[in-house]
Amino acid sequence: MAEAVNGGDMVVIRPAAAGDLPTLLALYGHLNHDDPELEPALAESRFAEILAHPGMMIFVAFAGNFAVSSVTLVVVPNLTRQGASYALIENVVTHADHRQRGHARALIHKAIATAWEKSCYKVMLLTGSKEPATLRFYTNCGFSQDKTGFQIRRPALA
Repeated sequence: MAEAVNGGDMVVIRPAAAGDLPTLLALYGHLNHDDPELEPALAESRFAEILAHPGMMIFVAFAGNFAVSSVTLVVVPNLTRQGASYALIENVVTHADHRQRGHARALIHKAIATAWEKSCYKVMLLTGSKEPATLRFYTNCGFSQDKTGFQIRRPALA
């Protein structure tokens, strides 16, 4: 589906497919600059797992063959809320040269609409950012900051 976003940029928004790994890996470099590059075999294996995982999808905004923004959506089956699933959004990233054009907003709206289509009762998103502009962005996408999030990270291996 082609879509004009903020300022008339034409992008195509679609789920990631098998041939998209190289452009996605290049895009992910704009998310966590300190992350070392994945070994190619591991990247291919993980990407194949993601594509095969029921309820998991990566939505990508493409300008030509170039991924300019992406969002990962995970739909989790549930035994509460009358069996209604819930969804998580992760890895929201836009290429540095393509920010402030509405790409991430369009992808988040696509992910939320997909979650509603799959009868999720809520969509959750965490951000490590404290930047007012980032927090305002998520609020403007419809999220409320009314819960307390916690995380624990695996300790570094010696």
